[in-house]
Amino acid sequence: MSTHRKKLIEVSLPLEAINQEGPSEKRGSKLGHPSTLHRYWARRPLASCRACIFASLVDEPSSCPDEFPTEGAQSAERNRLHGTVRRLIRWKNSNDESLLAEARYEIARAVARDSGEAAPTNPDEVLRYLGEHCPAIYDAFCGGSIPLEAQRLGLRARASDLNPLPVLLNKAMIELPPQFHNQMAT
Repeated sequence: MSTHRKKLIEVSLPLEAINQEGPSEKRGSKLGHPSTLHRYWARRPLASCRACIFASLVDEPSSCPDEFPTEGAQSAERNRLHGTVRRLIRWKNSNDESLLAEARYEIARAVARDSGEAAPTNPDEVLRYLGEHCPAIYDAFCGGSIPLEAQRLGLRARASDLNPLPVLLNKAMIELPPQFHNQMAT
């Protein structure tokens, strides 16, 4: 039986850190940033999207009194999760596989907690678990940032738009690259 637990985003976020990282990402084109693909790309800061997706899926410690029975334990866990958010939002950490694996595990742990299960710990099993048990992230106005960051966190993403250009850009950034991942050019 699933019990609704508040998510971290409902209670607390390290907003100052997120607010500082977002504008620095938007200034100037960074190599590998989707905004360099086409001027249309919705310039939502990837760091903010990554932080919001993560915080929307992990449990707020005060909603887990069995694991964190005191205010001190809850505060310590909240600070630890905030530290993860602070590291996730840095551009240089965008593809840090160990950090992404840590974030994926935290999300899987919250999903498993709702099902009364134990989350897997092996990174490959965590990815499989998220694909099977975590709800897909949906972006109704597919500028691209939300599906891209959901995918980076190992989550399924769905996006739509009435305008075919952002749909095409999403395909170019999100659907096609995984098909050719780990293939060497000859």
